Amino acid sequence: MGRPGAAAGFPHVRWFDMANIRIKSQWFRNGAAKTPQQTASAMAFIAWRVAQNMLKQMRSARFDIEVGPQYFAFTREVLVFLTQVLDRMAFERMGGEGRAEFITALVRRVAEVLQENEDTLLGAPPAGQPSHYDEFIVLFNELADHYADFGHGPDGPDFAFVRYLGHRVEALMPEKDQRWVVDQIMATEVPEAVLTLQRAMQGVLSTEPRAPRSSRAANTAD
Repeated sequence: MGRPGAAAGFPHVRWFDMANIRIKSQWFRNGAAKTPQQTASAMAFIAWRVAQNMLKQMRSARFDIEVGPQYFAFTREVLVFLTQVLDRMAFERMGGEGRAEFITALVRRVAEVLQENEDTLLGAPPAGQPSHYDEFIVLFNELADHYADFGHGPDGPDFAFVRYLGHRVEALMPEKDQRWVVDQIMATEVPEAVLTLQRAMQGVLSTEPRAPRSSRAANTAD
């Protein structure tokens, strides 16, 4: 596996190998706690949806993100950021051992989903080249130490945490967009994304029984 933390900053796992987005985060196992692996599987899907929504909103705001390598470079950066945010949430909610299991399963599953989509749209890399799965793991490892130095509290990632993502994305954008993209990421995209993750994590981890669909429909009708 990897070392449990950094000498300074937030402990992280290192690897060896929104209001307008509807996210299902309720589980239908009444009163049953979820394992870290189950939670990771659900949150990986949600993180992917959040990243896709962010990309869609950026393009709607007229930032040029072309379908192709740039599209997936943007997606990788956002997914690394989202997994880092989820790691902090897990640290606060699960304790050390559960959080380590969660983030390991989460990053693996996110890498799998990314690879499935990237292979479909761009094709698998040539023989002898790293897979799209491996590219994500390498990027996660590379940035883990960087993100470990940033803070995270009840309201989410701190200013430096979010600004770092903004500058990472800035490097991917055409010159005409670079002046504005950091503000867009920090002021608009990240707050919505983090709020969605917070709500989703709360829903996924909840062990409160949920009323059957028929009962909820009846209550709504009343």
